[in-house]
Amino acid sequence: MNIIPTILCGGAGSRLWPVSRELHPKPFIRLADNESFLQKSFIRGAILPNVTEVLTVTNRELLFKTKDDYREVNQTNTKTSFLLEPFGRNTAAAVALAALYVAKQHGEEAILLILTADHLISDQAAFQQAVTNASLIAQTGKIVTFGIQPHAPETGYGYIEANQAKPINKNNSTLGYEVARFVEKPDLPTAQAYVDSGKFYWNSGMFCAKANTLLTELQSHAPDILSTAKSCFEASLKNNTDITQVEFEANSFANVPSNSIDYAVMEKSTNVAVIPCDIGWNDIGAWDAMSTLTKADEDGNRVTGKAMLNNSKNCYIQSNSRLVATVGLENIIIVDTPDAVLVADKNQVQNVKDIYNRLKQEGNEAYKLHQTVHRPWGNYTTLEEGERFKIKRIVVKPGQRLSLQMHHHRSEHWVVVSGMAKVTNGEKEFFVSPNESTFIPAGTNHRLENPGVLDLVMIEVQSGDYVGEDDILRIDDTYGRIRK
Repeated sequence: MNIIPTILCGGAGSRLWPVSRELHPKPFIRLADNESFLQKSFIRGAILPNVTEVLTVTNRELLFKTKDDYREVNQTNTKTSFLLEPFGRNTAAAVALAALYVAKQHGEEAILLILTADHLISDQAAFQQAVTNASLIAQTGKIVTFGIQPHAPETGYGYIEANQAKPINKNNSTLGYEVARFVEKPDLPTAQAYVDSGKFYWNSGMFCAKANTLLTELQSHAPDILSTAKSCFEASLKNNTDITQVEFEANSFANVPSNSIDYAVMEKSTNVAVIPCDIGWNDIGAWDAMSTLTKADEDGNRVTGKAMLNNSKNCYIQSNSRLVATVGLENIIIVDTPDAVLVADKNQVQNVKDIYNRLKQEGNEAYKLHQTVHRPWGNYTTLEEGERFKIKRIVVKPGQRLSLQMHHHRSEHWVVVSGMAKVTNGEKEFFVSPNESTFIPAGTNHRLENPGVLDLVMIEVQSGDYVGEDDILRIDDTYGRIRK
């Protein structure tokens, strides 16, 4: 049985702003054990029996961050492959393209295990058993969903109703049931009725099926998505020499209709089964749920980082750098980051996404970037910015280099703090040691490299009539970031 764990790493996680940003979304948030949601998802799939490859569908801008996360935890050297979207197109497009990839690489009988990149599962043994059961059913030609045993009338999840009159049995034991229907997020009385009935399960967003099953169901219920996905896949393969890292061609990808796999296929198909499971599943969708991962004190307060609370109850404080002090607060969430602070009533945390959307509409980069921005070569931190200037701390990893580039509107002063820099400045190439500097005039081709074995740290001072990040013309780039 060939199972390919397929991680869908998309979405902004806007309800977890200001930690989640467009270019540092929820899957990359680090938890108390210093593992990210994405790393936990990767481990969950990679350690399953007989898994030799993990496939990830993500935005091409997140590729290097994803690779860095995987590199930290891939203890078994499991093969990784990537399907890279130029922009979001919802889950139906992602699943269709993943099914086409798996069918081509592993054959149409191979099973895709579709995993989310941003959920938690605490019981790996129960999860592994659920995957085993689901795979047995998937081999019969069904799409199998993972239904979570509800412990409360949760109104934030969709539900799956099992047709208990149609169990799916093997060796005299019931593995699952045919699905009667999918239902949207209910109100509280309806959710309570669902729980009381014993027939409904939370929709985890995880499922598994053979590649040919998914392609057949897409052809039956969403032929426009499948046909445009095929065209995109074929056009993109022409531009990729390495099929284990397929970057989808933007124009043909834009033709794929945007729809969720639930709406496009699951809710229409009569060929779907549900596996009831209790695997310690948790969808950390907002800050109230995130707070539950931290132990509460005697007043119900939960603190991550530095905080001093006085006469405060049932609050959650997260601050990893500055001290946050509260006086006389109750049911409040405070999340402090270097460039943004969130203060919210616990009962309104779902509305944090409205702040995120407003920032995006107004062009405020606080929706998109953190003060420290990760790049394939390392990272930079904006220390200060004002009219006609910006100051950055740049860290370049050993053996890495920035693109050969030019700026129209700004000049740059580089001062090396530690490590050794190899600099291209116009027609000249030279080395810059600690406490030495160089000046890059506007309009000059330049590149920064780290030829050493230690991190290169330097301070960059930009000055000019425009210091925006989009004033960059890449001439040559190791990481394939030059777009036609």
